[in-house]
Amino acid sequence: MPLLTREDELGRYAPDAWTFWRNIAVYFCVFSVIGHWLEIAYCSFMNLFGIVDADSLVWDDPWYPFLVYGIGVAVCAILLVPLKERLIERRKTLLGAGILFFVITVVVCMLMELAMGFMMNQPNAAGDYPLWDNSDLPLNIFDQAWLVNDIVLGAVAMLYTWVLYPLCEKLLARIPERITNILSIAIIIGFIVLCLVKFA
Repeated sequence: MPLLTREDELGRYAPDAWTFWRNIAVYFCVFSVIGHWLEIAYCSFMNLFGIVDADSLVWDDPWYPFLVYGIGVAVCAILLVPLKERLIERRKTLLGAGILFFVITVVVCMLMELAMGFMMNQPNAAGDYPLWDNSDLPLNIFDQAWLVNDIVLGAVAMLYTWVLYPLCEKLLARIPERITNILSIAIIIGFIVLCLVKFA
């Protein structure tokens, strides 16, 4: 079904193609930083149990973008929002759709954590992991993913997909298009500069 402007046949806001991709670019930039802040809060709590490495990058610089969260919100918009709408249409109850959606998001988060781990978090010759070490935790998956993390990430993904994303879309739709385009360009340029500074 093609993307429509403003509202679809069910009365839901549905942006045109340009608006859709522009907004995803903005969310990618913004949530790459906000995601890091949320991880600081999460790791501060988990550190009460002594399972967060003191040398973890999460503690270094709160303005360091964690691109995985930008990728996560893009995945939510591109894949999980249509999935949510399909489940709502096909399940008998909203609760049933929500439960199934949550299970799927946990699996998606686990697969993303595994993929990132296999690509970027392989242990060295001494057996030390460069980014995180879940190998001694119960419920770890192939020493990379951790089911506890995946459940929390699944809950966050569900909150974003069901609440934050539609809210952000409606708020941006109320701003005149020209102003939204200017703000979007400013955010994207600012984020590129931030990445150049932090990743250099």
